[in-house]
Amino acid sequence: MTIQSTGYNSTNTNRAGMGTGTVLASSTLNGENVRNAAGEDLGEIKDLMVDTANGTVQYAVLSFGGWLGMGDKLFAVPWNAMRLDTENHCLVLDVSKDRLKDAPGFDKDNWPDFADTTFTNRISNYYH
Repeated sequence: MTIQSTGYNSTNTNRAGMGTGTVLASSTLNGENVRNAAGEDLGEIKDLMVDTANGTVQYAVLSFGGWLGMGDKLFAVPWNAMRLDTENHCLVLDVSKDRLKDAPGFDKDNWPDFADTTFTNRISNYYH
């Protein structure tokens, strides 16, 4: 996936896909809409999980299913399972809403241990 840069200290208020290059401020992605290939709304990015050993984004934390922040379910989605749609200013995850509803998720007050390979393998197998 190639992600466009926002540009350091940019005054441009556009979100996904601003600027040039392959580096993007993580704050640009927080709150970014996620849709599936059919154009259905799947929620929004709440956070990014970074592997501090190699400096890469491993997961996007997707919020789905709530209303005004209430009742949301969170999902760790492998970063490489999504792509940036610069034309529509969103991220695309190629899963149906029903499949996402059945995905392994977690509550905002009870985050999983991302160092647990049982959890991460389960997530990876679900989306790939």
